[in-house]
Amino acid sequence: MKTEDSAFELRLARDPRDLMAAQRLRYRVFVEEMGSDGPLVDHAARLEGDAFDGLCDHMLLIDRNRDADSLDDVVAVYRLLPGARLAAGQRFYSESEYDLGALRATGRSLLELGRSCVHPDYRGGAAMMQMWNRLADYVLERGIELMFGTASFPGTDVAALAQPLSYLWHNHLAPTDLRAVALPAHRAEMAVLPEAALDRRAAMQATPALIKAYLRLGGCVGDGAWVDHDFNTTDVLLVMDTAQMSSRHRDYYVRKHAEGQNDGDASGQTERQTRDGQGDRG
Repeated sequence: MKTEDSAFELRLARDPRDLMAAQRLRYRVFVEEMGSDGPLVDHAARLEGDAFDGLCDHMLLIDRNRDADSLDDVVAVYRLLPGARLAAGQRFYSESEYDLGALRATGRSLLELGRSCVHPDYRGGAAMMQMWNRLADYVLERGIELMFGTASFPGTDVAALAQPLSYLWHNHLAPTDLRAVALPAHRAEMAVLPEAALDRRAAMQATPALIKAYLRLGGCVGDGAWVDHDFNTTDVLLVMDTAQMSSRHRDYYVRKHAEGQNDGDASGQTERQTRDGQGDRG
């Protein structure tokens, strides 16, 4: 699939070079910007990889005007793991942080989302808008019913995240039949503040743009956050029913496009670029 601008291409990775280009972008965002690390991070080659990469589809936004030989042409990436691809006994990436028993028990078709990030030069909404529109096609083509994945707040100071975590708990907690539960080792309670102490504006300002996008599309969160010291993040597990997403995403993106056309506020642009730059590596 090509985007409206003929210089861009939006498609799944086809070969090892494509995967390496995705891993190069992930290294730039997750390692260089966010200070993450991991056992399969190759600092010498500047590649952020893990054991799940070979099992997943990798959705790429490619700018043909950039240098493909130096792995610099991929400017946005999303990693997708359909549940049908797991063999008996295999686990999703998120299951290192969350008990997904409730989701598995639904018997519905699952898709795990993760490792989403955008190159610094392409932030501000348009790149992720294109990725989400292509994601909607991917979901429809494969009959996906539930999407989920960890989404990250930068940093591991849970007290500093009291407003956004408490807001998510009080307003967007998943129903019990879809409620993943954070595992004990690095679990942090989300309901740090009582509902009466919430400041919605402060909570939203402290919430990364991608998490807010999930919420607008009907997303809900699991029980408990998970503090990931290796990646320097505090994670929440988001779940979306694709029936809700498909009914909302067109209006949402039409509205976002209109806002982008009319947004001349430099401070608003700075916030979008800062929030979008963190990425979600679940």
